[in-house]
Amino acid sequence: MMSIKRIKPSETWQIRHDVMWPDQPFEFVQLEEDNDGLHFGYFVEEKLVSIVSCFIEGDEMQFRKLATLNEYQGKGIASELLEYIFKLAKEKDLKKVWCNARTEKKSFYEKFNMKDTHKIFSKAGQEFTIMELLWQ
Repeated sequence: MMSIKRIKPSETWQIRHDVMWPDQPFEFVQLEEDNDGLHFGYFVEEKLVSIVSCFIEGDEMQFRKLATLNEYQGKGIASELLEYIFKLAKEKDLKKVWCNARTEKKSFYEKFNMKDTHKIFSKAGQEFTIMELLWQ
């Protein structure tokens, strides 16, 4: 039994920390703007296994901190979460969805027709590129 549900910001922090930034202090994954975002979790049975946080400003949405527990990776879970938030963006009539993608994950986002803007930057030793999806 699988489901996607809206969750509280604090419910995202453990997976963010475990998957994305295990070498950083726990507070590193807690964003100031978390309370302004929409947070979604992917549940298998009752277990939270994947998360994403969305921040809408004007007619665009940035998604951040898409992460899936290691033992659940490679099963299409993050893809389902992305499809879910893209559908949400279309329902809200947003024109653009974007993210800061780790450069080694770029090909994953390209499968969803996201384009690399080639705006590259580094944070805490990781290299990122901005990926975007535009609707007419």
